[in-house]
Amino acid sequence: MKKTAVVILNWNGRKLLEEFLPSVIRYSSFPDVEIVVADNGSTDDSIAFLTSVYPQITRVVLSENYGFADGYNRALKEVKAEYFVLLNSDVEVTEDWLLPMTDHLDKNPDVAAIQPKIRAQRSKEYFEYAGASGGFIDKYGYPFCRGRIFSNVEKDYGQYNEPMDVLWATGACLVIRSKEFFDAGGFDASFFAHMEEIDLCWRLNCRGKRIVCLPLSTVFHVGAATLKKESPRKTYLNFRNNLLMLYKNLPQEHLKRTMSIRLILDYLAAFQFAVTGKYANAKEVIRAHKDFYNNRYAYRQARQENLKKTVVVKPVTIYPKSILAAYYIGGIRFFSKLKGFN
Repeated sequence: MKKTAVVILNWNGRKLLEEFLPSVIRYSSFPDVEIVVADNGSTDDSIAFLTSVYPQITRVVLSENYGFADGYNRALKEVKAEYFVLLNSDVEVTEDWLLPMTDHLDKNPDVAAIQPKIRAQRSKEYFEYAGASGGFIDKYGYPFCRGRIFSNVEKDYGQYNEPMDVLWATGACLVIRSKEFFDAGGFDASFFAHMEEIDLCWRLNCRGKRIVCLPLSTVFHVGAATLKKESPRKTYLNFRNNLLMLYKNLPQEHLKRTMSIRLILDYLAAFQFAVTGKYANAKEVIRAHKDFYNNRYAYRQARQENLKKTVVVKPVTIYPKSILAAYYIGGIRFFSKLKGFN
C-alpha cells in the first residue's frame, strides 16, 4: 500500500488530461505516491489515451457517470492508501505541491484534511473561485473563501499565506486521510456534484476534526471545466445541495429559523435571475426548493446520525453573521475586512 494516492476523477476529459496530467506526473512521482485516474463512464477516448500514452498510470474504470460525489466514493474503495488526494483533471500542480501537505498530516493527527492555495490557471495572479485560500460558510450556509466572496475574486499578493483552520477544503484539490473519509461516510452520493465537499468537511468539523488550508503549497485550477458558472443545472445543484447540507448538519435549535430565512433569500435570488433575463436559472432555484422540501425527510436518518456524532455544535470556522449583509449592505469585498471572524 502506498502512503499517498493522487486520484483524478475523469469524465470525457481527454483534452484536460493531455494538458494537465504531465505536471502531476512530473511533480508527484515519488516511491510512496500512486497516481490514479478514475474514469467516470467517459464516452470519449480518455481510456485509450491513458493506455497508449501513460500505461504506468493506475486506472479505475467505472461503468457510468456517477457524478463527482459517488464517482469518488466508488473509485476510492478501489484505492489503498493512507492519504487520498482528490484532484480535479483541470488542475496544474507545481513543484513541492504535495509533500508539505502530507507532512502536515503526519505531524498533526487532529487534522483530517488539507487544501493548498488555489490560484486561477488562466489568470495566475488571482485566486481561483472554487477554493482560493480556504473555504467557509456563514450562519445561513452561504459559502465563500479566504480570497473570494461571491463573485469578487482577489488578486493574490501574499495576504493569505498563513496556514488557517477552515470549514471546508475544496474538492478541486482535497488531501484527506482515507480513514477519516470512510469513517465520516464519504461524500453524499445524492448530491451528484457541488457542495459535497462542504457537507463532508462540516461533518468532520462537528466531530472535532480540523480542516486546514496550507498556502505553502500552491496549485492552479481552471474551474468550471464540466459545468459552466451560469449553467442552470449547476444553479439547481448548488441551491438544492446547500439546503440538504443545512438540513443534515444544523443543530435543532437553529434549523427552523435558518431554513425560513433561506427560503426568503433564495426566492430573492430567483427574482434577481429573472430580472436579469436568466429565466432558466430562476426556474432551477424554485425547482431546487421544491425538490428539497419534497425529499428532505429521506435525509432524516443522516441528520440524526450527524447530530449524534456531533461534539462541536458551533464550529469556529462558521462565520457567525450574514455574508450577504456584509457584502451587499456593508460593502465588504475582501475576506480580510470581515469583522467578528478572523
